[in-house]
Amino acid sequence: MNSRPTWIQVEFIRGSRTFVNLCWACILVCGATGFLLVGFSSCIGKDLIPILSSKQIAFIPQGLVMCFYGIAGLFLGLYLCCTVFWNVGSGYNYFDKREGISSIFRWGFPGKNRRIHIRLILGDIEAVGLRSQEGLFPSPILYLKVRGRQSIPLTRIGENSTPEYMEEKAAELARFLRISIEGF
Repeated sequence: MNSRPTWIQVEFIRGSRTFVNLCWACILVCGATGFLLVGFSSCIGKDLIPILSSKQIAFIPQGLVMCFYGIAGLFLGLYLCCTVFWNVGSGYNYFDKREGISSIFRWGFPGKNRRIHIRLILGDIEAVGLRSQEGLFPSPILYLKVRGRQSIPLTRIGENSTPEYMEEKAAELARFLRISIEGF
């Protein structure tokens, strides 16, 4: 049973805290640590990891390059761990017909702009749009066209949704807000 009133619509947006991102972060950190330790082992001439021999690796240039890749991989893996921990990109889309307001909220990176909160008057929303993002993996993006402002995306970029599902979401939101749809 849905306890939410019919004049309110809330959609929760999943951020970067996913199992896949966590797996990639662990793989990156483990692999980068291995590269760094083998590169450092070639420098000191002693194996720091018994199963990874560094006897045939000269420190210059191979060991040095492995240290560089290890450090770069650690930074990338820790960055990914931080985005998972902070759940960057998560939030909600809130629409209230009775109050006549819309609230779009997302979590960002720590700092001055950690909380991204956009409040709109429903009367300023002109249309719900659907745009296809070009590239290697094209995906549809649902957005709001607002009078006097830029278009505001409602879905995550790179979200793996079928065009049919996104069309249904656009139609459902347009019916709820009683506005037109553009971009089909």
